[in-house]
Amino acid sequence: MNDSLQPRPALLFDLDGTMTDPFVGITRSLQYALERLGRLAPAAEDLRWCIGPPIQSNLAKLLETDDEALIWEGVRLYRERYGDVGKFENRLIPGVSEVLAGFARDGYILSVATSKVKSYTADILEHFGLHIYFDAVHGSEPDGRNSDKTDLIRHILASEPIDAGQTVMIGDRMHDIIGARANGVRSIGVLWGYGDRGELEGAGADRIAEHPDELGPMVREMFREPLAEDNPG
Repeated sequence: MNDSLQPRPALLFDLDGTMTDPFVGITRSLQYALERLGRLAPAAEDLRWCIGPPIQSNLAKLLETDDEALIWEGVRLYRERYGDVGKFENRLIPGVSEVLAGFARDGYILSVATSKVKSYTADILEHFGLHIYFDAVHGSEPDGRNSDKTDLIRHILASEPIDAGQTVMIGDRMHDIIGARANGVRSIGVLWGYGDRGELEGAGADRIAEHPDELGPMVREMFREPLAEDNPG
C-alpha cells in the first residue's frame, strides 16, 4: 500500500448471527452428522453455542475426541447436508440490507469475514441479494485454513487494500472480537446474534450495538477517534 495515500475506511462483517440467522440449517446439519456417526444428537436449542466457532472445533467437542479422522468425517457429513439444504435454511436479519446499502453508498470498503466455507458464503450472500454490497468475500477453505478469525483477519489485511487502523470488525461472537484485537483492528459486537453482552465485552469489543440501525452512527463515530493505544497493531 502507498503510505502517502490515506486508505479508505473498511468494514469486515461476520455472516452467521450478524447478517443472517443460520440456526435451523446449522443445528439440523450437526444433528445429521452426529446421527450418521451413531451418536445421540442434542436438541437444536442445546446446539446454539455452535453458531460462530469453526465447525471442526464444534464437532471435536460434540464427539468428545481429538481424533482428526473422526472429526473430519463429521465435517464431511455435516457438509453433505449443509451444502445441499442447510445453507438455505436461513433468514436475513431485519435491517441489515439497509445498513449495508448505506455503508456501500458512503464509500466504505466492505468485506465478509466468516469462518464459514467461502463457497457456501458466496451462495448465501447471493441468495439474499447481499453480494452487491461487498468488495470482497473471505471465508475458510475446505481444509480448515482461515477458519480461526485471527488467521482470517490477518489474511484479509494482507490481501485487500486496507489498513488495520482504518478497519472495524463487526460480529456477534467473541471470536470476531478476539481476532480483530489480535490484528490491531477495532470491533463492534452485536447483540442480535448468538453472543451476549458479557461475552462481547469480556473479549474486548470497542462498542456494542443492540440493533442494526445503530451501526451507521457508531462506525462514523469510531472513525473520528484515534486507534486506542492498547489495541495491538
